[in-house]
Amino acid sequence: MTRTLILTRHAKSAWDTKSPSDHARPLNNRGYRSAAALGDWLRLTGQGPDQILCSSAQRSRETQAQLQLDVPTMFIERLYHASPDIIFQALREAEHSRVMLISHNPGIAAFAHAIVATPPDHNRFGDYPTGATMVARFDIDSWADLNWGTGRVMDFVVPRELLSEAVEA
Repeated sequence: MTRTLILTRHAKSAWDTKSPSDHARPLNNRGYRSAAALGDWLRLTGQGPDQILCSSAQRSRETQAQLQLDVPTMFIERLYHASPDIIFQALREAEHSRVMLISHNPGIAAFAHAIVATPPDHNRFGDYPTGATMVARFDIDSWADLNWGTGRVMDFVVPRELLSEAVEA
């Protein structure tokens, strides 16, 4: 059996807001468009999740909402600026076979590098920009069996690619 991880960094957030804290910072207009494009891409490619584990931060919640994926979602406080180890532990507790996890840099980039056997040949994988999404498969029966360096990257995309494709179409 396999498990699939859709690992997404929240979409582009606004810096020029009167948000009371970093945790409360919302998406900007490009972030809303990017998250919607990611949701469209996941549906079009048949790579949508069965469950979403999402940071509790406002920009992560708004990213999740804009994806328009009607699946069970857990908003998890510890995924806000989580280290790779915290992300790993949260994923090991997942209940469904196709899980999307939405979190933040720098932890999500470090996690992405550590969880796969071979990184994708993509010039933006290293910095994992806002909205970056990796789809990886694991040959395990349960997320509890997850180990570092065992994922096989199936796809990797950044919203800029999706938005430029939409303009060209």
